[in-house]
Amino acid sequence: MADLRHLPFDNTYARLGPEFGRRVEPTPLLAPRPVAWNPDAAALLGIDAAEADSPFWVEAFSGNAPIPGAEPVAMLYAGHQFGGWVPQLGDGRAILLGEARGPDGRWDLHLKGGGPTPFSRGFDGRAVLRSTIREYLCGEAMHGLGIPTTRSLCIVGSGEPVRRERMETAATLVRLAPSHVRFGSFEVFAARGQIDHLRTLADYVVAEHFPHLAGEEDAHARFFTEVVVRTARLIAQWQAVGWTHGVMNTDNMSVLGLPLDYGPFGFMDDFDPEFIPNHSDSGGRYAFGQQPSIGMWNLSALAQALLPLIGRDAAVEALGEYEVTLFEEYSELLRARLGLREAREEDQELVDGLFDLLAEGAVDYTRFFRLLGRFRDDAADGERTDDPVRGLFDDREAWDAWAERYAARLRAEGSVAAERRAGMDAVNPKYVLRTYLAEQAIRKAEEEQDFSEIERLRILLRDPFAEQPEMESYAEPPPEWGRGLVLSCSS
Repeated sequence: MADLRHLPFDNTYARLGPEFGRRVEPTPLLAPRPVAWNPDAAALLGIDAAEADSPFWVEAFSGNAPIPGAEPVAMLYAGHQFGGWVPQLGDGRAILLGEARGPDGRWDLHLKGGGPTPFSRGFDGRAVLRSTIREYLCGEAMHGLGIPTTRSLCIVGSGEPVRRERMETAATLVRLAPSHVRFGSFEVFAARGQIDHLRTLADYVVAEHFPHLAGEEDAHARFFTEVVVRTARLIAQWQAVGWTHGVMNTDNMSVLGLPLDYGPFGFMDDFDPEFIPNHSDSGGRYAFGQQPSIGMWNLSALAQALLPLIGRDAAVEALGEYEVTLFEEYSELLRARLGLREAREEDQELVDGLFDLLAEGAVDYTRFFRLLGRFRDDAADGERTDDPVRGLFDDREAWDAWAERYAARLRAEGSVAAERRAGMDAVNPKYVLRTYLAEQAIRKAEEEQDFSEIERLRILLRDPFAEQPEMESYAEPPPEWGRGLVLSCSS
């Protein structure tokens, strides 16, 4: 096991050169204090559990002490933000401290809120406490659900004032990912006509993250195909669990099929295809129901950037995998959530009818699927009044009509109630990071300097499928004050 002073760094990205990122040191936070330490993320780096009690991590991840072996770099990229082209972005409030080798691979240590960089465009380069808490918790929530994600190692707080929409306090977060190369990392070089840099980056990503393709004549084209497939599977998982990213810009999309920013995201409470967690998205570009099409839009932008390396025919062929993969992945996930073992032609009509009912009744999405595991397919038609899921619907007659079709479908494949419930409980979470739950943790942290709720939620979300009866209240719908909360990009 290692401590932070002896992490085995292997900074491959920093060695690409100044064309790909600028060397920069973090700006120290004033009077840093510990907010959260994630032992599960620390284990990815092989960090000794005792390091949690060391004051060094607070100093190191607040910019107040260097980490031996780290080579901090602000990464260069561009991107499409809300559909508009921004020719240069880069790490304006984040710094790639270095790449540390853990027991099972190499991990980027990406410091968010580390102060201004050459890409800050006049801003302060800081993050605020509320945004770091949300990102910290969402990474763990997604990991608990089995969805590909970045993770967070820790949060360091400070009393240092930062002005956003209101006066807030600064904080830093250390994000872990195998790579922080994103769609926009390629877009910037393509837009500048720097094809040699484009090729260098593609060769680097293939060698480091797709080594099975290294040396192949069509390695770049096959790399892009894998990006398409990974992205399609990721978005299918988002759709299945009812989660909305909120800012699906190309600079927030990883070539490894991960989200690279947890800003104004949200798990749906009441089902709504037009759910928008970001109050800056007035046009609904990144609404829940738009995510599959935006995924294709973003991949098309990446394809355009890669054309000098892969050619148009290969780009079109690879993009053709997106819709097929997304549909197959989503269909499989949805069958599991509905407790269906087989795929049948009539299933699409059954599913469409269900989602119409959920939308019309504004039914709580997570609770519905969890309770659906208790559904009785052996009750006589019209006598299923004690099914707990029925109580979620105001229009009981419409529900009863759908329930009869669903029961018949279950019986047609010989479904066994106990087996079905076990299977459904294993894929339908009881607990998700509802926006109001994160907000409660944030308010305690901001107003009372009480960080215990952050840790409580982290532990809860490690196993969101378990009953955890002592945490029952966390599965309830939001209270009145917590309904309809939307979040801001200004973090």
